[in-house]
Amino acid sequence: MRLDAGTSDIVLLAWARLLGFADNAFASGGGRLTKINNDAGALTFVRLFERSALVGPEWAVEAAAPYSDDELAEHQTLMQVSREHGGHGLGRAVLSYADDLPVVQPEREVTVSTAGSDVARLEGMCPPDDIHEVGLAGMDKSFVLLDGSTPMAGAGYKEWQQILANVGVLTAPSYRHRGAGALIAAIAGHEALSSGLIPQWRSHESNEASRALAASLGFWDAGTQTSVILPKD
Repeated sequence: MRLDAGTSDIVLLAWARLLGFADNAFASGGGRLTKINNDAGALTFVRLFERSALVGPEWAVEAAAPYSDDELAEHQTLMQVSREHGGHGLGRAVLSYADDLPVVQPEREVTVSTAGSDVARLEGMCPPDDIHEVGLAGMDKSFVLLDGSTPMAGAGYKEWQQILANVGVLTAPSYRHRGAGALIAAIAGHEALSSGLIPQWRSHESNEASRALAASLGFWDAGTQTSVILPKD
């Protein structure tokens, strides 16, 4: 299921603002947008709904000019462009969106908590890399699915430009592959929709489990964000 045209326009508006462009920057649909930001802590290339944009220091924008959009979407290319300046990390994330989400019915009665203490308990049950990637404790809204008093999975979202709800989900290892993550992610997504936000799912291209979960919930892949971190001078 593809997104409504109106939804894609709103998503592009949000990303124009996030990247520092004018609100209508993506409206024409022509060529690659570029923006020089010599204070940027990262070199970022976004490809979304057949539009593209590159933001970074002047040296990086100039060095990237000969490359095609297909090439710049590859993390290896941005690493090559920034290697002499110490570029490293991040990689390529897939950006997915949903106009609506199906209602996921639990197999039995469940309890959903919004208490920060339950988020902390859930994070205490999970590997550090997963905690860092999701960032559940730092989200604007968070929800934790409980098995009795034990946290099973949590999901929430961070508001981006008061337009997008960047959704993340964290499941305790002992409760994975049991539907807990899908259920709480659907709850967070519906909360975002009811708040007038467009749910966004952002997952590393190599995270097949995250991408499969997003697809099962009705998210549609719309583009990618490729970035490398630039050290401060």
